[in-house]
Amino acid sequence: MRRRVIPVGGRGAGAAAAALVLGGAGVLLGVAVTPALAAEVSFATRCVPPAGIDPVDGTTKVEITAPATAKVGDTVDIVWKFAQAASKNPDIIDLPANSVQPSGTLKAAGAQTADVAMQGPRENPAIPKGGAMVLSDMKGTLKLTAPGAVTLTPDAYTVNAMSTNTVCTPTETVQKAATIEVAAGDGSSPSTSPTPSDSASLPATPTPTPSASASGSDGTGGGQTDFTGKEVQIPYACKTPIGDKSATSPVQINARKNGASFDLTVQFKKSVMDSPADIPKDSVKPSMEVVLGGADKGTVHVEGPMNSAAIKSGDPIEIPDLTGTYKPGASGTSTLSPGVLTVEALGTTTTCTPTESAVSLTLDTTAQPGGAAGGSSSSGGSSTGGSGSGSGTDGGLAATGSEDHGAVKALGLVAGTAILLGAAIFTFLPRRRTR
Repeated sequence: MRRRVIPVGGRGAGAAAAALVLGGAGVLLGVAVTPALAAEVSFATRCVPPAGIDPVDGTTKVEITAPATAKVGDTVDIVWKFAQAASKNPDIIDLPANSVQPSGTLKAAGAQTADVAMQGPRENPAIPKGGAMVLSDMKGTLKLTAPGAVTLTPDAYTVNAMSTNTVCTPTETVQKAATIEVAAGDGSSPSTSPTPSDSASLPATPTPTPSASASGSDGTGGGQTDFTGKEVQIPYACKTPIGDKSATSPVQINARKNGASFDLTVQFKKSVMDSPADIPKDSVKPSMEVVLGGADKGTVHVEGPMNSAAIKSGDPIEIPDLTGTYKPGASGTSTLSPGVLTVEALGTTTTCTPTESAVSLTLDTTAQPGGAAGGSSSSGGSSTGGSGSGSGTDGGLAATGSEDHGAVKALGLVAGTAILLGAAIFTFLPRRRTR
């Protein structure tokens, strides 16, 4: 039985507003849910931005809300509300509205032990350079499997801004933030999850959670070895020296279990660019950083082969299947989403950054030594990690476009013949993939 989250009153206008928003639909439906008892907890945190910015030590303040009572078999809704992030936006670039998305892990302990994947929508006001980070509320679910007291404690979280990740990890023991008293039950209670009529109380932007994955994407699946992801529409923004280009392409991430790791295949169902001139074979090479979420953190580097045939002027530059190996760095439910696409051609590079995130595949993972959590998994190519150090700005949380700080670079992709002519650049026009 999925129970609705209802924060208690008595915490001021903010708590009252949250109670009205989150609890109103449940009242209308006549669902009797015991209110949750939640308290704000603070913990020292170290945030590691992308390479080129020094790590930042700060304080995170959060409130975890969940039902105070439930029974075995129920699936409960949990909300993680940020009262304060551990750091500020660095003095590099203003972050536009709806460009920041948090995800994290909540530790369940006591009668039941589990890592609960939490994620919030990409919703935020515009954040100026040096301004306080404003992070959306993260949500997750937990199915209760044993009677007794289940405690909920915040753990590490990741802030994704403009397709770069900053990983924030507690540096002290975190106090529990909520407790669910779980009674024995038969496990057959119906769900009371929000219905379409509840949409007014939910975020306007869809939240990519593990449930967004394709059917059969459970990474343990009783001996299952092949996992098919969901085709997701990814809008890409590609910057060039003389103007911005954009295109949307369906992308799908599939996996095959290989021991404790997974062999990944990323498929583009449309081309994202046309060629302005004849390009010889073996001169175009694509790659991508697949973004990890849920229990695991970091990226997985996947890449495709050089073009095996010449590309004529006006023909689409198709993205071949990109492959790589994902070595999990954490145990639990991990999500995989398309990330930054890079195409190298004739000595030049273009970088296409997703303007919206979407989960294509969800896997149940087991942590491996040297795995991805907080960093990167790679196979035969360079990869971008979730940590690094160097000269930077105190208070930095996310690098979002400064070449001086090693952020994502957006360079124009220009064919060699076009360079010589000084005329054409690629136009980013979706074309259906020809097989």
